[in-house]
Amino acid sequence: MYVGRFVVVAPGTGGYRVSSRSFPNRRVRDRGGTLTVGPTPDAPDTDNPYVSYNCARAVETPTGEPLAALGNGSHVDPIAEKLERGYPARDALASALLALDFEKDDYDTPRVAGVVGAESATIGTVRRDALLVETVEEPTVVATYETDSPEPYDLTATDAESVATELLGADLEHPVCAAGATVDHGGVSLAFDNADD
Repeated sequence: MYVGRFVVVAPGTGGYRVSSRSFPNRRVRDRGGTLTVGPTPDAPDTDNPYVSYNCARAVETPTGEPLAALGNGSHVDPIAEKLERGYPARDALASALLALDFEKDDYDTPRVAGVVGAESATIGTVRRDALLVETVEEPTVVATYETDSPEPYDLTATDAESVATELLGADLEHPVCAAGATVDHGGVSLAFDNADD
């Protein structure tokens, strides 16, 4: 089954996977507290605005609470910035997703995102017909296709690197790369898996 790009979150753990038929020549890179999806050196040139973006960011709130923001596009940055200003996760997700709306491509691709705290998790999506934001207590997924409403997900990994590897290896079509995040009271750990790197 092809579900496209997807986010999985649970309290303390989250991840993001790029699955792509159109732009498979992409990798995740670590930019010091931010994981960025971008084209490989051999990727064909494109002016598609949805190919490169920050997919995971470590955030510290004004109270010192560490959080991770994850998602499939440019909305990750405003979500992280709102969290840094003290917005609750639900409000940061809802306002950024609503402001940027679904992707204006040939498929009206939904935007998906999540916020992970040490003891909390919130997941959201904006698609042509709905804005959905939910606080969750168990691993939950939302994807750009097929699974475009939050639903339970069987995530077993407990560290950031294993989350990325588990999501990349999930039995879903066209895996490209993945990111993982874990959050405890000491901070955020981010990792990625580019399969062949």
